[in-house]
Amino acid sequence: MGRYSEVFRRSLADPEGFWGEAAKGIDWYHQPTVVLDASNPPFYRWFADGILNTCFNALDRHVRDGRGSQPALIPDSPVTGTCRSFTYQELLDEVARFAGVLRGLGVGAGDRVIIYLPMIPEAVVAMLACARIGAVHSVVFGGFAAHELAVRIDDAAPKVVVSASCGIEVSRIVEYKPILDSAIELAAHKPDRCVIVQRPQAAAALVAGRDLDWEQAMAGAEPADCVPVAATDPLYILYTSGTTAKPKGVVRDNGGHAVALRWSMEHIYDTGPGEVYWAASDVGWVVGHSYIVYAPLLAGCTTVLYEGKPVGTPDAGAFWRVIAEHRVKTLFTAPTAFRAIKKDDPAGELARQHDLSSFRYLFLAGERLDPETYRWAGDLLGVPVIDHWWQTETGWPIAANLMGLEPMPTKAGSPTVPVPGYDVRVVNTDGDEVAPGKTGEIVVRLPLPPGCLPSLWRDDERFVDSYLSRHPGFCITGDGGYRDSDGYLYVMGRIDDVINVAGHRLSTGEMEEVLASHPAVAECAVIGVNDELKGQIPRGFVVLKAGVRADPAALSTELVQLIRDQIGPVAALRRVDVVAGLPKTRSGKILRKTMRGIADGQDEPIPSTIEDPAVLSALRPVLADSG
Repeated sequence: MGRYSEVFRRSLADPEGFWGEAAKGIDWYHQPTVVLDASNPPFYRWFADGILNTCFNALDRHVRDGRGSQPALIPDSPVTGTCRSFTYQELLDEVARFAGVLRGLGVGAGDRVIIYLPMIPEAVVAMLACARIGAVHSVVFGGFAAHELAVRIDDAAPKVVVSASCGIEVSRIVEYKPILDSAIELAAHKPDRCVIVQRPQAAAALVAGRDLDWEQAMAGAEPADCVPVAATDPLYILYTSGTTAKPKGVVRDNGGHAVALRWSMEHIYDTGPGEVYWAASDVGWVVGHSYIVYAPLLAGCTTVLYEGKPVGTPDAGAFWRVIAEHRVKTLFTAPTAFRAIKKDDPAGELARQHDLSSFRYLFLAGERLDPETYRWAGDLLGVPVIDHWWQTETGWPIAANLMGLEPMPTKAGSPTVPVPGYDVRVVNTDGDEVAPGKTGEIVVRLPLPPGCLPSLWRDDERFVDSYLSRHPGFCITGDGGYRDSDGYLYVMGRIDDVINVAGHRLSTGEMEEVLASHPAVAECAVIGVNDELKGQIPRGFVVLKAGVRADPAALSTELVQLIRDQIGPVAALRRVDVVAGLPKTRSGKILRKTMRGIADGQDEPIPSTIEDPAVLSALRPVLADSG
């Protein structure tokens, strides 16, 4: 760890010098002279006196520097059978005009705009247009229920909402406009205006005096110039998924965000100007904000905007088609996407039908990467498979294998090492650091590096209570894990995914690794359920690979024995159910908390973040069966 160790040590010993140098990768109207303002802990602010514009750094400067004809954005939509490309100049023209639309509707610096759109280019245009005029955008995942949207409207209090007539889920049309109308009716705050993208798959009825057609608004708009903003001014609010009652709005500032993401593209992802980067996520999630929209454009890359699924649009070769057609160098997606591909095409035959010679890196994040999927992807693709770990709150990776700094040997189950800027510790419940190999809570010492949340939207007290009060001087991540003797970090899952079986603390993530290693298993989940004798006991659920035929009882016995052999009888896993599918959020995370609640006899509602409610409905009787 020569180069990495040197850079990492400097980032912690001299954060002002380190990030002051990184800030030179960004164009400023006023270069910051105060790199870290530590005058009001725990509210640390980066580049406090700097003035910049994020949209200028993402678009205008590349056009200024002679790369206006380079592709900037490739919207690829297998669900509509369309694909197009915007150069940097073309994208700039669209963004400047929509910024003019917003300005004409009375939106100025500091005003909020909610964006409720599917994966269409107008989503990227709207986000960058807000950044251009200093407005604060809040993207709500397209298709969220009316109540969830209403709660976010009330919290953000937007002047304008940007939406579309519909989204497309594989072959199903989801009409957005009726959801938006219901949300506005439910909300106490009423936006002044709504701008609606009319898609040919469904026409939306517009409310006279409130709603504007996107195309008509753009036709008469005057382009708007960039508005200089303070580095500490908010760029966006992103509400964390699954929140109830008062939502938790993660705030991202302009300066630290731009510096950190620009640095990450070079040093973590090893992807630079003119190269093609694809984050197969959604603009409604943090990955979409950071690595579909902002980071690739800040770095001068070409970014792919994909409206489709890893399977079913049309098959499990969808990702390989996109990589081949657009000459993708770096793909970033969730492990669940690869488990879905592996389930439908376990031999990887569809990948061999495409020219993947441009492909260099596969980055996976969003949930634990099980060793079986890690090995399958690596064997199939012959490129580095990089597990990395971060959260909505941080906005960019906490731990990774830094391919542009010093690539390291990978270890199955580990996102490798802390990224420079993050002082990661593993502590016990008293806040004392634990020895290598011992599991504890993963925390990050303050100050957090640039790009991380400086607070929650208009709720400093909740920010402190939620993240900083448990271990003073540190920000909790909510995840548990350990460091090995080489310094590699292992993230074993949320702290509440550690179960207590007769006094033994056991990681459900470790059990999932064992179940996933079985050749018949495509994906799995282990949850802890209440037990009168032992306090909690684990229950396993597995989905079989496509084409696999197995006797459920015999396979369950085999899997239980596998756990006994590799973890020991102390795990007390006695039951593994073979199921058709596992309930997931739209970002691919398994709804383990909901599953636990049902198994424990609670009346769990269907979460607003769920991808397919029918999967949960089918699983309810299995979960409720205490056996």
